[in-house]
Amino acid sequence: MNRNHSRPSRRAVLGGAALAALAATTGTGAAHAASAAAWPTEFPLPDGFLPEGITIGGRPYAYMGSRANGAVHRTDLRTGEGRIVHEGAAGTAAIGLKLDRDGLLYVAGGGGGTAKVVDSRTGRLVTTYRLTDPTGHFVNDVVLLGDHAWFTDSRDNVLHAVPRGRRGEVRSLRLGGDWVQTPDVNNANGIVDTPDGRGLIVVSSLPGRLYRVDPRTGHATEIALRGTENVANGDGLLRVGRTLYVVLNRQNLVGVFELDAEVRSATLRRTITDPRFDVPTTAARWGDRLYLVNARFTTPQTPDTTFTGVAVPLRP
Repeated sequence: MNRNHSRPSRRAVLGGAALAALAATTGTGAAHAASAAAWPTEFPLPDGFLPEGITIGGRPYAYMGSRANGAVHRTDLRTGEGRIVHEGAAGTAAIGLKLDRDGLLYVAGGGGGTAKVVDSRTGRLVTTYRLTDPTGHFVNDVVLLGDHAWFTDSRDNVLHAVPRGRRGEVRSLRLGGDWVQTPDVNNANGIVDTPDGRGLIVVSSLPGRLYRVDPRTGHATEIALRGTENVANGDGLLRVGRTLYVVLNRQNLVGVFELDAEVRSATLRRTITDPRFDVPTTAARWGDRLYLVNARFTTPQTPDTTFTGVAVPLRP
């Protein structure tokens, strides 16, 4: 663990009982939906930005991370206008990210093997954590659960728990049970909490499986898929109640699944697509919309490559 700055402020424990409050902070009310009806549904990102992750908190701002240099870009969802709020640095990356209620961004560092904490209001780098050696690892996505931010490593069957406060140490949790680690491909990718707030749901991109993970033991139980054979190319996850949205990046689809009460099965109810999708990787919610970033993995990634974010209806 490497700390470059002071630690973030103390956080209160978040449990399953916080779902109602969480819905309020993510803009689920009718007033939010009505006010957002005329907001733009597509917004530009800087050329060469190489976006990957997106997160939205209790205000209508989307934060997106850059694979190019670890920068963080903020877009005002009301206008589509944005700016860089964290400059990043050469040789770093910002993959998945989540915004905490105290304004801190928890950012996965990709191949650098790090997690960093950024103040979303000032852009200041608060803390950097060394999670793994850079070689043979890829810290990909993150979810906030309880006193920790949980990070996936796509090249190892390990989750990393970073404390959300002044107390605690980084914890590495080895995945076991039903978990299958396939060599030389991206495994663990997107991650969310379970509806009861006690567990984790992780997607393994190849061959495309969903798992329920016990954060105390690392025991992984495969979630039976109904209506589809797999979730290959599964990337970002978003959960709203018992509805699980799985971004299938190279398929230009979002699978919408219904979880059973015990998170033992996930039934595909429908898919979302849009002509503007160009390998979307992750999704976040505001009101009755999903916001996604187009990573454009099948397009040459140059300093002049253009990138966008798009919004689509949450429901038909």
